[in-house]
Amino acid sequence: MAEYQPGVCNIGANQRRARRLSAIASFAVAVGLALAVAVGAVPDLSLWATIPFIFGGYVGAFQDYFRFCVAFGALARYDLSGSGGERGSVDASEAVRADRRKAAKILLFAAAATVVTSGIGYVAVTAL
Repeated sequence: MAEYQPGVCNIGANQRRARRLSAIASFAVAVGLALAVAVGAVPDLSLWATIPFIFGGYVGAFQDYFRFCVAFGALARYDLSGSGGERGSVDASEAVRADRRKAAKILLFAAAATVVTSGIGYVAVTAL
């Protein structure tokens, strides 16, 4: 049975799977758009459109990896129903703070990874 752990784990297997699939879809769109720029099918400025998809991909991937939903953390909720646990609200102020810190860290990691990936991708695509 899965249990909610403040700042550590607030989603179960079903929620993690949804985030993993979202990450795969987001990364696929970003790669497809970058390839379209590389072959000249769309203007180079279209590379800017990959940034939200890359960021979304990383947010989903990090949520899956860390077993923690950013939105649930911000809203003081959890859902472990897909792993034999329960879903509910977080009441303790210390737990809410821990969850919000974890949510902020995940967003920061995703932003940093997006900057690095976008830079590498830009160099790779424009070098072709």
